[in-house]
Amino acid sequence: MKLSPQKQFPREEKAVGWLAPLRSAAIAAIVVAVLSFPVLTYLAKPGASGKLELIPRFGLWGAIVAATFAIFAVIGIGLLARGSAQAASEAIGRSSGGSVAFARLQPVMARLPLVGLLLLFLYPPLVVSLVGWSGAIKWVDNFGVQILIYVMLAWGLNIVVGLAGLLDLGFIAFAAVGGYSYTLISLYVLPHVAPGLIPFAFWICLPLAAILAAFWGILLGFPVLRLRGDYLAIVTLAFGEMIRLVLVNYDVVTNGYAGLKAPRITFFGIPFSSSTGEATFGEIFSLTQSPTAYRAIFLYYVILGLALLTAWVTIRLRRMPIGRAWEALREDETACRSLGLNTVTIKLSAFALGAAFGGMAGAFFAARQGFINPKSFEFMESATVLAIVVLGGMGSLTGCAIAAIVMIGGTEILRELNWLKSIFGKDFDPTQYRMLLLGLAMVLLMIWRPRGLISTRDPSIALKQRKAVSSALVKEGAG
Repeated sequence: MKLSPQKQFPREEKAVGWLAPLRSAAIAAIVVAVLSFPVLTYLAKPGASGKLELIPRFGLWGAIVAATFAIFAVIGIGLLARGSAQAASEAIGRSSGGSVAFARLQPVMARLPLVGLLLLFLYPPLVVSLVGWSGAIKWVDNFGVQILIYVMLAWGLNIVVGLAGLLDLGFIAFAAVGGYSYTLISLYVLPHVAPGLIPFAFWICLPLAAILAAFWGILLGFPVLRLRGDYLAIVTLAFGEMIRLVLVNYDVVTNGYAGLKAPRITFFGIPFSSSTGEATFGEIFSLTQSPTAYRAIFLYYVILGLALLTAWVTIRLRRMPIGRAWEALREDETACRSLGLNTVTIKLSAFALGAAFGGMAGAFFAARQGFINPKSFEFMESATVLAIVVLGGMGSLTGCAIAAIVMIGGTEILRELNWLKSIFGKDFDPTQYRMLLLGLAMVLLMIWRPRGLISTRDPSIALKQRKAVSSALVKEGAG
């Protein structure tokens, strides 16, 4: 039986639909080819005579262009297929009254946070058992501690951006306040006030760093009470730069770019290593391994505790009136005012609390590094923390944690990809392409999940039945 033209038209339309992702992938590949041609095709290196020599790398350029086409094509076809499958599943769900499989998965998904928390606590022992004590220093410190610092910073910024809807581009300034507060108090105040408490400097200065950072958060909040959107972003960016420039130029106190040597963290007064002959952590507990490994593991559990404290406080406050006021401010400030809510208090509380957690993370960073200078608190750090919040899904603690693992852990793991030299040649250095690959991954992620990794929100209060809210229905960063 011959089909009529009307019945053949949907098949032709479907064929055209499948060609659209390939067309978009080809356009993306052409753009990458044009932009990367002057950068990737030749590598300038000093030759034997000292002059620069150009080494052709057309194979690398072609591989990246081909990979761009393949990745965009796969993502486009996947999105098209997912849209068709979602439409079909919605039709089946309407006819069958809901998905039975999803209802069965809910108890399992409810236990996932507990499983993740257990894995976090068992991470150092697992690493030691897999790679030994020497490898544990790298995997616990460079990966575990580094990622958790950014998780805590992202959760602090999430209060300001994700819950209150106040776009902040200078958040790393509060970490600088916390880090320098810890360093200056432990170097100049404690030795004169209470010299016997110097081994406990971190534990004494940690709440002080949070209080001072919250104070600066309130100082930032007052001038921006009437600003929204782009204007708020510009002012917060300027605030972050002001703090950095003060740290650079007030070298009488901060020592400028030369920085300050911050006291390292101790095990509640017991040092992990000592140059003065006092008893160390390993000697007291009769441990024979490197003190650096013990310090890394202790730092991991300290920052894990601080990050969990940040998450617990955020979750509790979100269910309280102040948390609901933040969300009301984020959705519509005019409606928030008409309901009689004091927007001044709401904004200042969001800035102060987010800054307090940022200050605690900055104090921990100084204690971990044993050194601090303004180079650690430049605008790029603020942009990284904001990118973690946006990629994870603004307002989602779980999404921020996953995005921090992907962004910070992903850039660190590229240092271990020496096997790529067998593909691109022995002169290929994967660390030189870390930011390039990270930027490409962020672009692809935003195409795949434009609302972030976690695109649903649990309501702070629910009527009769608790249902997740799509983030497409929620305003973000418009305060």
